[in-house]
Amino acid sequence: MAAHVGVDDYALTRVPAAARHSWWTVAVQRFGQVSALSQFLLGSTLGFGMGFWDAFLAFTFGAVILELVSIGVGIIGSREGLQTSLLTRWTGFGHGGSAVVGVAIGISLIGWFGIQSGVSAQGLVSLIGVLPFWAWSLLFGLAVTFIVLWGFASMKWVAYLTVPSFLVLVAWSIGSELFDHDFGTLVASAPPGPSLSLLEGTTLVAGGFIVGAVITPDLTRFNRSAADVVKQTVVGFTVGEYLIGMSGVLLAHAIRSDDIIAIVTSSVGWVGTLVIILGTLKINDWNLYSSGLGVVNFVGTVFGKHVNRAMVTLVLGVVGSVLAAGGILDSFIGFLTVLGVAFPPIAGIMVAEYFVVKQWRPELERSRAAGTVPETAPTWVPATLVIWLGAALIGHFVSWGLPSINSLAAAFVLYVVAGKLGLVRGVGVSRTIDSFQPVDQKESV
Repeated sequence: MAAHVGVDDYALTRVPAAARHSWWTVAVQRFGQVSALSQFLLGSTLGFGMGFWDAFLAFTFGAVILELVSIGVGIIGSREGLQTSLLTRWTGFGHGGSAVVGVAIGISLIGWFGIQSGVSAQGLVSLIGVLPFWAWSLLFGLAVTFIVLWGFASMKWVAYLTVPSFLVLVAWSIGSELFDHDFGTLVASAPPGPSLSLLEGTTLVAGGFIVGAVITPDLTRFNRSAADVVKQTVVGFTVGEYLIGMSGVLLAHAIRSDDIIAIVTSSVGWVGTLVIILGTLKINDWNLYSSGLGVVNFVGTVFGKHVNRAMVTLVLGVVGSVLAAGGILDSFIGFLTVLGVAFPPIAGIMVAEYFVVKQWRPELERSRAAGTVPETAPTWVPATLVIWLGAALIGHFVSWGLPSINSLAAAFVLYVVAGKLGLVRGVGVSRTIDSFQPVDQKESV
């Protein structure tokens, strides 16, 4: 029965060349993630506490950081055609470590999926009414779940529809507010709220999407080349950060408030509400998609079984929607934020292993030539676990600089040093091929 639900979307195998897409198709997905409602709200937060040009610099520095992370791990995903948590088996974490990465991704993103479903439900209550909040939470969450069942193929068409619509509606909503304001005056105006420093602003920008940057291989495994990864990342982040983020900055200066949602929905009514719904939809499908991939890898690692990705997605989507309907997840935002500190070191370790230390890269290259995955992986890599924990603690407790970048850089440097000292070694060997038994994919490319 599981084989007839959606598609497996190469959850535990390499994406073959025939299933890769043009850089533009993948770029639309990336832009949809970066230009989500959260980016609009981030812009308003920066605009409330920063001048226009200071906010511009914060977006610039934050975007550069995110682009470097995304390009680094994204190229690995494109070359190997493997999703993030599975890829970590041979990029420093080993068989057991990848299970921990998979479950961390699964828990974190299904939590954000539920929270964003609740945000859209509030918009639907305002726009349509009729049904109570909990019912709209269920309907929105299940609608997104249905889209994700068919993986990248269906999600790309949703992106083609929602991304242009979101941009048009954002232009309409902010245009309605900014029409009566002089642009030069807004650019030169002082921030209306408590001051934010450039460092604080950059931290907000970089930290706001760092988890999305780390799981970039889930997306770029569908790219055809490293050059495509670079193009889509630069275009997606540059346009997304500046077009959507700086629009939020201008709007905050115009209305002298950071409560953008209330202003937009009250001033342009149903258009503003659609902005909220569409802006949430395009990031939420990827929250659920990557969560499902992480759980599939966890089950494959721990139990040696290749469970159908679509079935896992269905279960997670229902659970996330029910939790959103119950309003439970709002109390877990603090936990999810703390959990996010664990993600930047993953990228640092992956890049250090794949491009510098290269302890297990030859195995990836040999199996890539055959279109398979390595038959074995180290069971555990103790040095990686110590580095991962230490770097996460540095990001959490060190107050100087950018927390996410502190932890990422610490992980990279410590892993390279450990590799040069011969400390990066696997303990035990686990067969991986058993968890990659064929599943009826019914792929549509």
